[in-house]
Amino acid sequence: MKTNKQAKVKVGNRFVGEGESVYVIGEIGINHNGSLELAKKLITGAKAAGCDAVKFQKRTPELCVPKDQWSKERDTPWGRITYLEYRHKVELSFEDFKEIDSFCNRLEIDWFASCWDEPSVDFIEQFSPKCYKAASASLTDISLLKKKQLTGKPLIISTGMSTKDEIEFAVENLEKENLLIAHSTSAYPCPVDELNLNMILTLKNLYPEIPIGYSGHETGLAPTWAAVTLGATFVERHITLDRAMWGSDQAASVEIAGLHRLIS
Repeated sequence: MKTNKQAKVKVGNRFVGEGESVYVIGEIGINHNGSLELAKKLITGAKAAGCDAVKFQKRTPELCVPKDQWSKERDTPWGRITYLEYRHKVELSFEDFKEIDSFCNRLEIDWFASCWDEPSVDFIEQFSPKCYKAASASLTDISLLKKKQLTGKPLIISTGMSTKDEIEFAVENLEKENLLIAHSTSAYPCPVDELNLNMILTLKNLYPEIPIGYSGHETGLAPTWAAVTLGATFVERHITLDRAMWGSDQAASVEIAGLHRLIS
């Protein structure tokens, strides 16, 4: 296999990697709370702040929620409903993603998704996204990672909760030419003393041919700047309209005003 010595991968219309400006991803995730209107406001904010891309998450709830959790009830903005019902409420529909695709094209901002199961890859592939992301929890799901790479799109893998052996096993089983790796931790929000940003240097030494980046869930902006100083070629931060909004990821997210400061 030909080695990409410059550690660059083309995502959409630009290269991500060594010698390029930092590729910034606004992770909307499920912070839209199932609302297309909220999603579009977040996309607009991300574009205005200078993000290169926004990212969503896509799940098939019946595959991603353990069966013993299906009927557990919880309080939500839609009242007290089962966990499975809640997971369906925060999923965007085909028509929603069709509008998101059109909206992002008009604003000239990339969009893609973390697909948590194989049918979700088929779903998102209908929109021909610029690349795919694999959440940290999917790092050991080699079948899912390979399915994403088989689309021919670049794949970003995150490493939160992973051992060095698990990271190496994933990389060994994937095509390296279209691969990017994001150092990550999996606490939401993550205490600053647990970020282990030096892992960026470790990954760069292990894989000089692969672009290394940072996916952060901490509060504040300084750790992301530090990650770039250490050589992160792309960064991803969760974004929200209001950190006090309902939702599991809101508190670990950056509001749009903070996103402007982060990127500027």
